[in-house]
Amino acid sequence: MALKTAEEFRESLRDGRVVYMDGEKVADVTTHPKLKVATDTAAFDYELAEMPEYRELAVVRDEKTGEEYSRYFHRPKNGEDLLKRHELMLVASRLNYTTTPFAREMIDSFNGCVVTAHAMGNRDYIERTDAYLDYLRKNDLSLAGAITDVKGDRLLRPADPKQSHPDYYLRVIDKNKEGIIVRGCKAHITSPAYLNEMLVMPCRNMTEADADYAVAFATPVSAKGVIQIVHPFDSHRGPLDFPLDIPVRSHTDSLVIFDDVFVPWERVFLCGEWQSAATAVYNFAYLHRHTAVTYHIAWVELIVGLGAAIADFNGVTKAPNIREEVTELIIYLNTMKALARASCIDYVMHGDLAIPNPVTANVAKHYYADNYHKVVKIVEDLCGALLTTAPSFRDWQNPATGNFMEKYLGGRAGASAEARLRILQALRHYPCLGTELDVNNIHAEGSLMAERLTIYSEARKDLELYKQLANYLAGNVKMSWEEYKQLCGELSKLGKGESQR
Repeated sequence: MALKTAEEFRESLRDGRVVYMDGEKVADVTTHPKLKVATDTAAFDYELAEMPEYRELAVVRDEKTGEEYSRYFHRPKNGEDLLKRHELMLVASRLNYTTTPFAREMIDSFNGCVVTAHAMGNRDYIERTDAYLDYLRKNDLSLAGAITDVKGDRLLRPADPKQSHPDYYLRVIDKNKEGIIVRGCKAHITSPAYLNEMLVMPCRNMTEADADYAVAFATPVSAKGVIQIVHPFDSHRGPLDFPLDIPVRSHTDSLVIFDDVFVPWERVFLCGEWQSAATAVYNFAYLHRHTAVTYHIAWVELIVGLGAAIADFNGVTKAPNIREEVTELIIYLNTMKALARASCIDYVMHGDLAIPNPVTANVAKHYYADNYHKVVKIVEDLCGALLTTAPSFRDWQNPATGNFMEKYLGGRAGASAEARLRILQALRHYPCLGTELDVNNIHAEGSLMAERLTIYSEARKDLELYKQLANYLAGNVKMSWEEYKQLCGELSKLGKGESQR
C-alpha cells in the first residue's frame, strides 16, 4: 500500500483510454492543451496529501497495519470522521482556487452501493464492496461516478418496446461465469476522462421488466469498450481579459459510451435486483448532497468576497441598503456552513458506516440551490451595469483609450480603476398576516433588523478575509504560495472559536 504522488497520478492516466474532444482523439489527457487544466485540477487531491500541514487531515493510518491511505477511502465511524472529511473537501477546494479537485469526492457513489448492499443483506455484494474499497486504498486510485442515463423518450420506461432502441439506459446484455457484459451510455459525467475508475449506477426506479437495467459496478476507464466524448470547454482567459498569475482550475464532463464492456463479478454490486435500483441511487444522492454543499462553500466565500469588494470599490459600503444586501450574503454563506457541519454532527449509522444526516444534508443543499439566484441578483445589484459593459483589457492597454478608462472608471477615492475592473472580471469568470404569533415570530428575541445588525458587526473581520481572497484571485494583490496557504488557514478558522474578533 502506497500513496501516490501527483506525478504518479498523472502517469497512471497514460493507460490507453479512449477519449475524444473537439472532434479529435486525445493522445494524452495530461498534456492535452485543455484537458491538462482538468488533470491538474484533479491532481491537487494528491498534492494536498503531500503538504505537511494537511497530512493528518488528508491521510488516515490503519490502526492494525500502520499503513496510510486517503481519508476518502476511510469508512466513517462517527461524526468526527465525517467532520474531518468535510474539512478535507473544503480545504482542498479553497487551496485549489475554489474548485474542488473531484478526484475522489465521488466516493459517495460507491458508498451508496455499500449502504444498499447492507440494506439488501446481500453477503456477496457486501464482500465485494469491502474488497473493492481495499483495492482503492491499496492503489490510491481516483474515482468518478457515472449515474445519469441518456433516457431516450423520458415518458417510457427503460425496457419499454416503444423506445427507439433498448440501449437508452445502460443494461446487461450477457452474463457468464466470469462476469457480465454491459451496453449503454451515461451523460453529464464529471471527470472520468482524467480519473482512474468509474462507479456506474442506475439513475431511477425499475420494474421487473427493467431487471437488466438494474446494474451497478466499477470499471477502469481504460476498459475495452469504454469510449468518452468530452464536452468542450474554454479553460483559459483570453487576450481581452486582465492577466492573472494564478493557475486556471476547471473540470469538464463526458458522454461515456459502454460498447459491450466486460465487468468481472467481483466488481458487480447490483445485477437484476430491480427492487433495489431506486434505493441505490437514493443512497448515493443524499450522501452526495452533503459533498456538494461542502465544496460549494469555498466558491460562495469567493462570491461573498467579490460582492463586498465591489461595493467597497464603488464607495457605497456605508449606504444602508448596501449593508443590507451584504448582510444577506453573509447569512447565506454562514447558513450553508452551519447546515453542512450539523449534518455531520447529527450523523446516522448504516451498518458500520456513518453518513451525514440525510434530512439536514438535503436541507443544506436545498438552501444553497434555492437561494443561489437570489444571491446572484444581490451581487449583480452591487456591481451595476459595468459588470457587462466594461471595455476589455486590450482597451486598457491601448494608450488612446486606457487613460480615459483610468480617469472615468475609478470608484471610491484612492481605489484604482484597474482594481475595480479586475473584481468585475473575476465576477464574470467565477459566477456570474398580522396575528400575534406572526408578530412574535418576527420580533421575539430581537427583530430581524437587530439580528442583521449583529451579524454584520460580528462578521466584519470575516469580510476582510473574503476580500483578500477576492483581490488575490482577481490579481489585485500578490501573494506567495505560503501566504495564500496562510489565508486559507485563516478562512478555515472562521466559526470554530479559533479566530479572535
